[in-house]
Amino acid sequence: MSEVTKVLIANRGEIACRILRTLDRMAIPGVVVYHSVDADSPAVKTAAESVEIDGPTPVAAYLNVESIIAACKETGSDAVHPGFGFLAENPGFAQRLAEEGITFIGPQPSTIELMGNKVAARSFCMDNCFSLVSSVTEADAGEDFAECARKIGVPILIKAAVGGGGKGMHIVRELDGLDQAIQLAKGEALRSFGNNEVYAERYVEEPRHIEVQVMADHHGNVVHLGERECSIQRRFQKIIEESPAPNLTLELRQRICNTAVEIARKANYLNAGTVEFILAPDGKFYFLEMNTRLQVEHPVTEMVTGLDLVELQLRVARDEYLPLSQDEIKAKGHAIELRLYAEDPENDFLPATGTLLAYRLPAGKGVRIENGFAEGMQVSSAFDPMLAKLIVHGRDRNQAIERALKALDDTLILGVTTNIDYLARILSHPAYTSGQIHTGFIPKYGEDLSPPPLSEEQRNLLLAAAALNSREFTDPAFQVPEPYASLGDWRN
Repeated sequence: MSEVTKVLIANRGEIACRILRTLDRMAIPGVVVYHSVDADSPAVKTAAESVEIDGPTPVAAYLNVESIIAACKETGSDAVHPGFGFLAENPGFAQRLAEEGITFIGPQPSTIELMGNKVAARSFCMDNCFSLVSSVTEADAGEDFAECARKIGVPILIKAAVGGGGKGMHIVRELDGLDQAIQLAKGEALRSFGNNEVYAERYVEEPRHIEVQVMADHHGNVVHLGERECSIQRRFQKIIEESPAPNLTLELRQRICNTAVEIARKANYLNAGTVEFILAPDGKFYFLEMNTRLQVEHPVTEMVTGLDLVELQLRVARDEYLPLSQDEIKAKGHAIELRLYAEDPENDFLPATGTLLAYRLPAGKGVRIENGFAEGMQVSSAFDPMLAKLIVHGRDRNQAIERALKALDDTLILGVTTNIDYLARILSHPAYTSGQIHTGFIPKYGEDLSPPPLSEEQRNLLLAAAALNSREFTDPAFQVPEPYASLGDWRN
């Protein structure tokens, strides 16, 4: 049995806090590594033990394999949880941990190499007769990659071979822009994941993005924990996820989930993973990629199943059997996750920076918060602009939407521009409430999602508030004029 007696978390922010909670409940000591910019973060303050790491940039610090291994040795950590992003899907990192006798809480290095690399995963699925959209890889085409990509026909999607989060993805609708898109994708992939390999695939118009959470143990057991709807995206990055996916027939839901299990089984998969599919408007679905890690949106699955995915990951890492069979896993109610970003939806979702002058997150029945910030902290451009995740659960989708809107209304963040109001407008849109969603939802309904114009009363109130905040206005109006100011408190 693998040793998991002390876990180092090779990550930061809300996911580090979330992993620490499960470790604490299981009475397993947790260690957090951090760059100096995160020294005052809740993760560092919550952890009983922390180790500072460094690098040329804050991101580089969290990608420094040898520093993390050194931190394991310094603290006596015999296991590492990578969270998501950074080194979570880096087979070299998992291999180095194995060489040092440190348990990697995730798949085997060879499986990450196979399924974590999107190009390798697509070849694997093709060999095993799982449906794929037309595509071409750099490995297959070599110097003729751009020419082979042209033959797919527009629209074409250029994607990074490793990593996720929408980084290194560009859609090409005119072939004249193909070469530039390839170079942009390669540059972004290299900066984000240390690998500039890309591939091209035919872009399906207005598809749904459906993913399935799978879990597998060392004893040959593979189960799914249902599907998630991840179609509400901007810049190819999800901002709202939910489970179960709306408007799926029982037969289609079962086929998608069973296909995910078969893909994981044939890959000899271990631990937590997510198989992602494109669901076309005609009802056909195609393998998209597999994320060999915990997903940002895993809380919606936890909310409907009642299971702790991090706990399951830890138990699998200790060679334990999965505690439930497929028939015993039941989904109850509906869950929605909202990603709260420091960004400006009215300015092409440009990331925002600043100091969190006020930071109050909601609470209440059916509300869960995953957070990595505190009031007074700086929001910098060094990392992804996500501040927190707001997750709600209801008896059905309508109640979940109502609770999500109430929770957004109870959220107060001042000091940086956020997407709070924008998320509320999406949740209130008739197409969303009826479940008529797809990955092109935001551009299609962009005008509807714009903020409504201010009324004359609102405009006057804002002008009054701004005036009262200006000393040029308040000083002449409220200061005592000379010579009376010099007289002080003197009375005749």
